[in-house]
Amino acid sequence: MASILKVDTIQDQSGNNIINENADTITIGASGDTIAIPTGATLTVPNGKITGQNYPAFMAHNNGSTTQSIPTVTTTEVTNFTTEMFDTNSAFDTSTGRFTPPVAGKYFFTASVFMTNNPVTVNFSFIIIGKNNSVNLNQINEVGFIERNPLSTISLNGIIEMNGTTDFVSVHFHQQSGVSQNIGGGSGASLHFFGGYRIGA
Repeated sequence: MASILKVDTIQDQSGNNIINENADTITIGASGDTIAIPTGATLTVPNGKITGQNYPAFMAHNNGSTTQSIPTVTTTEVTNFTTEMFDTNSAFDTSTGRFTPPVAGKYFFTASVFMTNNPVTVNFSFIIIGKNNSVNLNQINEVGFIERNPLSTISLNGIIEMNGTTDFVSVHFHQQSGVSQNIGGGSGASLHFFGGYRIGA
């Protein structure tokens, strides 16, 4: 004969709620627990209805007034993403322009650099999102984009894996106009930005 066990809460030996139902919401696990699906088991989610958060996440942009001078033919780390829209884990440093996430995993990043003067003599420019100051435009620890036309804004997106402890990413910019160029300022609030979020392990 089938048996039915009716409870609202199941606790571990320390008295922590590990399964609890309240107001039609079922909570599994206590704070600090890892919920594991054993090998060979399958988690089925009807209609893809599962919610979660892509944390850590951040988005920062230029405040529209702070510029940074980029010398010609010199790849330079961009540091004037001065205003945070959000920073879930306080992992982005507005003074250095570096993001150091405290959770390991694969991260999606986006960045855009705005050249204030829109120079017409640039032979080419490039932007890199590099891990741990890797800026060779030919490494797996970075993503990069080269633009050979004199555009005022250059941007890119990409995925980089982070170790969750010491790894950091930052944006680097290179321009070959023959003179130094300012980035940020003016329209920098909407065209000069850096952001990212964790997409998975």
